Amino acid sequence: MPSFDLTLLDGLMVGVYVVVIVGIGLYVSRQQESTDDYFLAGRSLPWAVIGFSLFATNISTSSLVGMAGDAYAYGIAVYNYEWMAVVVLILFALFFLPFYLRSQVFTMPEFLERRFDARSRYYVSAVTITGNILIDTAGALYAGALVIRILFPGFPIWQAVAILAVLSGLYTITGGLKAVVYTDVIQAVLLIGASSVVSVMAFNRVGSWAAVTEATPPDMLSLIQPIGDPVLPWPGLVTGVFLLGVYFWGTNQFIVQRILAAKNLNHGRRGALFAGLLKLPILFIMVLPGTFARALYGPEALAQADKVLPTMMFDLLPVGVRGIVLAALVAAIMSSVDSTLNSASTLITMDFVKKLRPGASNRLLVIIGRCATGFFMLLAAAWAPFILNFPSLWQYLQTVLAYLSPPVVACFVFGVFWARANRHGALAALIVGHGVAVALALANWQIPGVDIQFLYVPPLVFAVSAVVIGVVSLAGDAPDPATVDEYTWTLSHVEQEFAEAAQRPWYKNFFVQSALLLLLTAGIVGLFW
Repeated sequence: MPSFDLTLLDGLMVGVYVVVIVGIGLYVSRQQESTDDYFLAGRSLPWAVIGFSLFATNISTSSLVGMAGDAYAYGIAVYNYEWMAVVVLILFALFFLPFYLRSQVFTMPEFLERRFDARSRYYVSAVTITGNILIDTAGALYAGALVIRILFPGFPIWQAVAILAVLSGLYTITGGLKAVVYTDVIQAVLLIGASSVVSVMAFNRVGSWAAVTEATPPDMLSLIQPIGDPVLPWPGLVTGVFLLGVYFWGTNQFIVQRILAAKNLNHGRRGALFAGLLKLPILFIMVLPGTFARALYGPEALAQADKVLPTMMFDLLPVGVRGIVLAALVAAIMSSVDSTLNSASTLITMDFVKKLRPGASNRLLVIIGRCATGFFMLLAAAWAPFILNFPSLWQYLQTVLAYLSPPVVACFVFGVFWARANRHGALAALIVGHGVAVALALANWQIPGVDIQFLYVPPLVFAVSAVVIGVVSLAGDAPDPATVDEYTWTLSHVEQEFAEAAQRPWYKNFFVQSALLLLLTAGIVGLFW
């Protein structure tokens, strides 16, 4: 096994990268005076920037380190989260995005207010802010600190978290969303390039695919796992993973905010599809390297799966190139942290401050947004070390999301697809759904013999929330059609979409692009079924 010794050149590469990224972020931050500029980049983002930013925001350090580690220890089924994202992004771009962009909202909770009322907006905004800071930002900081601890075992975790928070927060505070997305583009390219280098070098060292299959049990090279699998059973894939995907890609502020900033609907849709396309190679450049490690080092040589990626970096890569890959790890941290900080800042400013003080000037709101970013940076950094109390980072992230997200998803789905859903039904679904989620969590953790696989929690809680919103809505008055029609989907929308798409060349047709992307996804899944 290699020793994790950094050379001066490796450290220099990382240092140069950090200076460049912070410098670009500060440069882009000029003239960010209006709320449109600061929170939504002037609603001017082209599709390529959106796609790269979505990809970089999604791929955190926990993803880079965790996917290779999971593939080494359990198999490639972890990739199911990636290809399922493609399906969800297509559905999101087709059914939800037109209503989001047409409404010209700043936040996803604001859309719920347009569709239902202010109570749902405040409730979901508070839940989302809590999730952004205590789950997404703190989780990304903690994952980055773990990588630093692997490279420097004696380095205090709180100091690692503080350094990462300051680096990411510096240009986010000053530059807003535009600084975040344009630095994300650079970070996305670096992530893809560095991961590709590690994968190619690892496969070259293994020598052949036959050597990989010889060292790997067949079930570990299969995406679809049996119903009794403790990690990712196939019913959990088609229910739990799908619902978590709808929440993450279709309703979560720190992801959707990028698409809300699109130039227009076409750019927003192409950006979503481009992000989906970028997710497909992850199997080959981020997941399979963990499988290659089994062939290189044996199935038990690496007792800690999280050390798979760092081990390959120091074993396979020459000095200098290794520094670039380390910079990619830093990129993954910064692109996740800057996004969640900006998202939480947008929520607190636009859903609470502007709502309570409608006369506040754009300049004041931007100042408040910057202050909120700084405060949330400190809060996330303070909370991150407490994640040590959980068995694993993966369990912390996925378990909390499984219990937190289903009622929110139910409100958006029924709000868009069922015009009869009313404001009382939405609020009741949120309250009852989260109440049931808390009860399930307590039963799972406190009652001996109760062990609900976390991917079965989202469909259970979603079903309860759906029943509640249905019963309460039908028991009350129907919403005013004049209020809800512009926010609810009908068949006429699809007919109009098809008519407009038919006027474009096939390669610019959203439906053709989506079909091709689905076929490519099906081909990859079928290859590793």
